[in-house]
Parts: sequence; structure tokens; C-alpha cells
Amino acid sequence: MNGRASLSRRDLLRVSGWSLAAAGVGAVMNPLAARAAEPSSSRIKKALKIGMVAGDQPLVEKFKLVKSLGYDGIELDSPNRHKQADVLRARDEAELPIHGVVDSVHWNDTLSHPDPAVRARGLEGLRQAIRDSKAYGGTTVLLVPAVVNTEVSYDEAYERSQAEIRKALPLAEELDIKICFENVWNQFLLSPLETARYIDEFNSPYIGAYFDVGNVVNYGWPEQWIRILGKRIVKLDIKEFSRNRRDAEGLWKGFDVELGEGDCNWPAVMTALREIGYEGWGTAEVPGGDAERLRDVAQRMDRCIAS
Repeated sequence: MNGRASLSRRDLLRVSGWSLAAAGVGAVMNPLAARAAEPSSSRIKKALKIGMVAGDQPLVEKFKLVKSLGYDGIELDSPNRHKQADVLRARDEAELPIHGVVDSVHWNDTLSHPDPAVRARGLEGLRQAIRDSKAYGGTTVLLVPAVVNTEVSYDEAYERSQAEIRKALPLAEELDIKICFENVWNQFLLSPLETARYIDEFNSPYIGAYFDVGNVVNYGWPEQWIRILGKRIVKLDIKEFSRNRRDAEGLWKGFDVELGEGDCNWPAVMTALREIGYEGWGTAEVPGGDAERLRDVAQRMDRCIAS
């Protein structure tokens, strides 16, 4: 693309040792926060997104509920409306690590937008997410790097997004926070080979993949992506997808299936994760609800992980 040298199979499939640094970055003052970066005996730690916890109770009560249901951690959005002191109080009182944050502006203020002012807002949102992740004791920011549409061509999205993300890298390096790209339905980075190339072109240990297992099922096989991305995978999003429901009821209905009841081959996924030596966070991204619902999600995650 625009004169970029193609990568050899050896380059694309190589195991990048620098990705292992994610397990040890982010030394923090609070020991609870530091736990977010430590490996677990079960290889994969269970977490959920804060938006999955229903109700308007104080943040600390939500954290305590999540902890009581057997989750190892939680992931917040950033920028957000919460006072930092309230977030840290919830984390510490519940003894529930915040392992990272999700960039909350990457869909609206895209880093591939043709308007420089929009890209500037997106860049500042990313920088704030990096700061918040560090403050919370996290290790990552989940980022949708670009969106391709009628206004933004594929090559423009590629070039603009890389240029903006490179502007945030000095802060990520300073604060020991990894920027991790999620595979989403943004019409961009449509194959694992290209995703690996896009990551590698940054030539930075602070760039990696936040691999969403369920998002791939619509057009591929997660276990193939996992083997190709290898050590570039820093964290996982856990969800399900049904091709049968997609075909019978419409594209987005494919997500309307419980974990373990769709077309994600969890034994194959777990085998691939073991082959690349993955140990880290797996965060549920499914419809949430009350305690009963979140308990069911946790149990389903346990069965998938144990496959």
C-alpha cells in the first residue's frame, strides 16, 4: 500500500518478544493496581466492561458486586464522567483491579477523519485514556484505530491513523501503557496478516492487538487470527457470534446468542491461545444486567476458558 514493502511469511508469523513486556509494565503505588499486570494461575483472568453492570448505584457498589461474582477485574471507558478519586476508592475498597480502559471517543472523533480538528479531538481523547489507564493502575488502552467509509478511503485511513497514533506514543512510553487495536466492524484491517503488518510498522513495544474473539466469526476463524497475530495479542474481548442467526435474522442478530452457544469454536480458540503462550485478561463484552445475569456470564466464561 503506497509503496510499503510487503512482509515475508516469516515476518508475519514471528513471535515478537516485546509483547511480553505488557505483563510487567505499569508499576504503581497501590499494590491492588499492580495486580492487573500479573499473570494468573488460570492463565486467563476474567473481567467485564463497566457498562455491563446494570443500575445507578455508586461506582464502589458496582465494583463490589463484580468482585463478589468471581471476576478478577474490570475495564472502564475513558474519557469518562467519573472523578478519579471515586474510581480509585471503588477499586481499593472492592479490591478489584482496573486492568485497562476503552477509548470512549474513537468512533465519533476518529483518527482517520478528513477534518484535522476531528482527528485532534480524537488524539486528545486517546491521550486522556492513556493518562486515566495509568492513574487507575491499568496497562492498556483499547483503541479502534480508524474507520473506512464513503468519506475516508482505505489508504487514507491507514496513513492518517498511524500518523495520529504516533503522536500519542511518547506519552504511552512515558507512562508504560500499551495502545491496543481491536478488530471491529470498521471496514479496516480486515485480515490478520494486514493487522500484523499495521502493528509491526509502528516498531514499538507499546503497540499491540486487543483481539475480539466473537467479532471475527462473521468473516473468519478466531483460532487462525490468534496464531498469526501471536505475541502481538495483549488482551482479549470475549463474546460470541452465530452465523445461523445472522443468515436467518440479519447481520447484527448474530451477536444475540449466549457464550458457548454460537459458532465460536472455543476448544480451538483455547488451543491456539495455549500455542502462542497467551496469559492475561479476557474481558466479557456481552449484554449485562443484574447480579444473576453477570453470574451467568462469569460461569459461561469459565466453561469457554476451560475448553
